[in-house]
Amino acid sequence: MENTSPAPQNTPETDTPEHTAGRRDFLGMVTTAGAVTGVAACTIPFLESLAPQDSASAHLPVDVDLSKLAPGQQTTVVWQGKPVFILHRTPEDIAKLQDAALTDRLRDGDSHDLQQPAYAKNWHRSLTPEYGVYVGICTHLGCVPSYAPAPGGAPAEAKAAPAGGYACPCHGSKFDLAGRVFKGAPAPYNLPVPPYFMPNPTTIRLGENPKGQDFDFSTIVQI
Repeated sequence: MENTSPAPQNTPETDTPEHTAGRRDFLGMVTTAGAVTGVAACTIPFLESLAPQDSASAHLPVDVDLSKLAPGQQTTVVWQGKPVFILHRTPEDIAKLQDAALTDRLRDGDSHDLQQPAYAKNWHRSLTPEYGVYVGICTHLGCVPSYAPAPGGAPAEAKAAPAGGYACPCHGSKFDLAGRVFKGAPAPYNLPVPPYFMPNPTTIRLGENPKGQDFDFSTIVQI
């Protein structure tokens, strides 16, 4: 006689506390690994973009086209693995840099410390007043300062540096639009100015001095 009783059914195993905890730990490991992988995926391309491709190219001059850089705008380029800020100053910015009241608030307003070539040791710390050029690394502990235009340009950042300038997000150091550090800031020196010259009015060549000038960037006091 044929057996018509139903076949035994597989019932799901009841999770024990140990089983549940083990599964939770495993899922946590997977999630953490995924997060780390995601961060690495974002970080590695950024770091690679700052690293020179080879030792020869690391010391080649870098040409920067300024023809589309409007007054009040800044561009950041990489030179020898360092971020370099190039700012097109407005007429208002230029006027503020000559304000004696501003100079009194600066730690080294006359650029006595060797943080720039001789041809940039002036009130605007550059070849021409219209363009500021500085290595964008805070001289305190190496963070990258944020550009804060004069009030009206970027309200969220303008409060960080009165009358426009740069603010370090790490420890609060502030610099003016010539890269000069304000008194009372943790940063001890002005932002460095790299060697550069302008082969024409709309091009800056980083890493090469003007004809007749000799400035070795490695001689600066601090980066």
